[in-house]
Amino acid sequence: MTLIMALVWGLGVVVTADTRATAGPIYGEERKIYPIYLNIGDEELDLAVVAGAGDSALIKQGVQLIRRVYIEWSKELGNEVRNPTEDESLRIVERIERALIERYALLRNVGINPSVEILLATVTHEGKPLLYVFDSRGIANPMHEVPGYAILGAGRITGAQLLLSLLGYDPERAASWDHSVFPVFVIDMVSQVDPTVSSFTDPQSSVYIRYDVKARKVVMGPMKIESFKEAKEAVGKRVKAIRKLWELMEIASEDEVLGYLEELMKKYTKRVR
Repeated sequence: MTLIMALVWGLGVVVTADTRATAGPIYGEERKIYPIYLNIGDEELDLAVVAGAGDSALIKQGVQLIRRVYIEWSKELGNEVRNPTEDESLRIVERIERALIERYALLRNVGINPSVEILLATVTHEGKPLLYVFDSRGIANPMHEVPGYAILGAGRITGAQLLLSLLGYDPERAASWDHSVFPVFVIDMVSQVDPTVSSFTDPQSSVYIRYDVKARKVVMGPMKIESFKEAKEAVGKRVKAIRKLWELMEIASEDEVLGYLEELMKKYTKRVR
């Protein structure tokens, strides 16, 4: 099974996944995130991040299909080297949707029921993050504005959705959070209760595609080794802090603890300002 999370974060989208693959009682490890980019002359054009849950063959076919659509768009653009605008991105999504619907319909006609979800994260030429999930019918569901995230795989049911709801994730609130710590925290917590989900062990399995304001272009890259080590250490500390907070509420009133926390928040909010 799997757990893939895509979170709209500032001017980009963070896509993070575990690496466990299952076939019956057998567990293996595989990467589930596919960066889409084009090499045009000496320049790399970072276009999108694709990930999928379900039938691995259909996921790989979907990735190739999406790559071909972007290549076709680039050829139509001619000599201009840039990312798609918002309108162009919407048309690209429509092309992908039509192709997937046709592909999956053919499979159903021969008695094969597609079991797959494909995630597409991209950032427009203007710097707007877009996030879509294509379901087993091939239909695209926009997730970038509401709810601002997408979760694929069995881990969604066994804890990921609960954690995002409990911690109150939304793109605006999370803008100041550490984008490397939060998804690692969720995956590591789910892995403790779901044996089909592995803990986060591969920095390459977290990719951030974003608009770089200084460079005035879209860039993407995996988590750095240093950030990976810091994130894993931070996750352990946050788990301890949450457990201590619960223990404290067993000996002090909830209102008293909340009062202390609100004062602490005010103190550090003033420091940040």
